[in-house]
Amino acid sequence: MGCGLSQEANRKQSEASPTKNTLQTHENHHNTKTAVLTTSTLSNNLPHEFEAIIKDADTVIDKSSIDKLYDGVFLNEKRKKYWVDKASNGNCFMVFARDLSVTWGEDSRYWCWPNINKETSEVVLDVAELLNVCWLDVNGKFEISKLTPGIKYEVVFVVMMKDSAYGWGVPINLSLVLPDGSKQEHEENMNEKPRSKWFEIPVGEFMVEAKEGGFVEFSLYEHGGAWKNGLLVKGAAIRPKN
Repeated sequence: MGCGLSQEANRKQSEASPTKNTLQTHENHHNTKTAVLTTSTLSNNLPHEFEAIIKDADTVIDKSSIDKLYDGVFLNEKRKKYWVDKASNGNCFMVFARDLSVTWGEDSRYWCWPNINKETSEVVLDVAELLNVCWLDVNGKFEISKLTPGIKYEVVFVVMMKDSAYGWGVPINLSLVLPDGSKQEHEENMNEKPRSKWFEIPVGEFMVEAKEGGFVEFSLYEHGGAWKNGLLVKGAAIRPKN
């Protein structure tokens, strides 16, 4: 009878207390859930199209942190630069001169390609320097799907006028064409711009919609005016409008 009581007590204790395997299963489930939540949180913090963009990075990027993207990384052998705007978490890009279409750009009679040390760093970049043309035409385009949806963007050309620049009596034209075919245009008087320092020329602004495809096209041009000299083109920046 004592033995029967002992067996019954053991059975009830076994039912009331989880086994070691049961505890381990609950622990594994909790750890898996925590890991999923952590991964989900990290994924939610990654910038738009992050992995697709950094495939073209010139250096290896640590995908577990976006901190280094605030300073930016070069893409496609320094033809572009990609960084993240802290305020909006929006993607920003610089399309350097080597990735732009410059009419007569490879003819040394009209254009040359000096290097500069960007912002006093050791990074050397090519810029396009206008020697002498009467037909000025600089064009670029960018895939809109790499820009962050829900953000208003602006496009600016980054240029410099040398002290010796001449032939700018006629204003230049700036043009922005969106994927839907809509177009923005305006003129800029280059004689009113500073000399021997980099400055920005606004091209246009636009909102990025979710799942939008196609290209944003931007141009700086002046056809048929006087022969011109002394313009340096660093590139075009595409960034959130703050």
